[in-house]
Amino acid sequence: MIRQYTADYILPISENPIKNGVITLDENDRIVEISGPKSTKSEKLIKLKGSIIPGFINAHCHLELSHLKGKIPTGTQLIPFITTVVQKRGSNKLQIAKAIGQSDDAMWKNGIQAVGDICNTTDTLTTKSNSKIQYYNFVELFDLWQNDGTQNAIDQYSKVLTSFQKNQKNVSAVPHAPYSVTPELFEAIRLLNQGKYVSVSIHNQETKPENEMFQEGNGHFYQFYKSFGLNLDHFYKTETSSIYYAMDQMDPTQRSIFVHNTLTKLEEIQSAIQWSDEVYWATCPNANLYIENTLPFYKSFIETDANVCIGTDSLSSNWQLSILEEMKTIKKYNSWMPIETILKWATLNGAKALGFDKQLGSLELGKTPGLVQLNWVPGSKSFHKTKATRLV
Repeated sequence: MIRQYTADYILPISENPIKNGVITLDENDRIVEISGPKSTKSEKLIKLKGSIIPGFINAHCHLELSHLKGKIPTGTQLIPFITTVVQKRGSNKLQIAKAIGQSDDAMWKNGIQAVGDICNTTDTLTTKSNSKIQYYNFVELFDLWQNDGTQNAIDQYSKVLTSFQKNQKNVSAVPHAPYSVTPELFEAIRLLNQGKYVSVSIHNQETKPENEMFQEGNGHFYQFYKSFGLNLDHFYKTETSSIYYAMDQMDPTQRSIFVHNTLTKLEEIQSAIQWSDEVYWATCPNANLYIENTLPFYKSFIETDANVCIGTDSLSSNWQLSILEEMKTIKKYNSWMPIETILKWATLNGAKALGFDKQLGSLELGKTPGLVQLNWVPGSKSFHKTKATRLV
């Protein structure tokens, strides 16, 4: 059934806003026409206030940790946070499955069309097989810089990777973070993805001890590993920040998503952009505030014209899974930033990062991006009050 929607503004993201525009969908929710105001009356035309945008893209999430909502205190900083997640992530399988299903449903209702999801287990497979959301599955590997850990990691996570490859379209093997992945495991990950054009995510520069570990060969990560009975005999300091180690190990021909980036500097962004033209930067502002009470210096990303996208992280480190709420946080602490820029981060840039931009992320003919209504219009200063309503 053909449907038509009009609003105060249509915001295609890839083009200029269309005042009183009309967007037409076919029975498969595919965009077949976008036009200016129509003078003819149509019973199919649904008139709305505010703006119509494409569905949001959540570029970084840990859906399988949904059962940890409210169970980890805020402001602990990253290393104590990780320790608590390890201690508390085990739970009743039915409770885990229920929380995953509830989070998937909430994200859809919040206008999220696609998700880049970190997978350490197969717990999310059942929900994803029935979800309206399009998922990109990042099967995450780490060996904690242990000589004998690399093969164990490959053996353990290859089974998870195989399960996702059998059941999901969009899957790749990815490293957890520079502080937890040896060069040997990085090489194994490259081989697992070899011959495929994929997206690869990695947690990046979320806390000061990460850079201290690589630059100085000391810091709180040494105590972290010791607390688990592990040593760092296999680790070597690079005397550079951790992102340079990551770039030395990763494949620049793949889409690379650096996640969090709370300490990433302008010159590091420039170096990454020179390293690859397929670099994306996923920011998760509410999680950054939840864990470390800090945010990236967004002006450096604007000045370098970096490809920024937005994620929610997990309910272990956030109060909700809503890209709109992430946008509000960015705007709250960066009042100078145009909403239009943040909207592009929340939609088209995320779709590009996940390789979904042929169908999602912008309102263009032939796409099926989903439609979301915002009770906000360009020029309005009240974005903190904005609500999102899914239309399609």
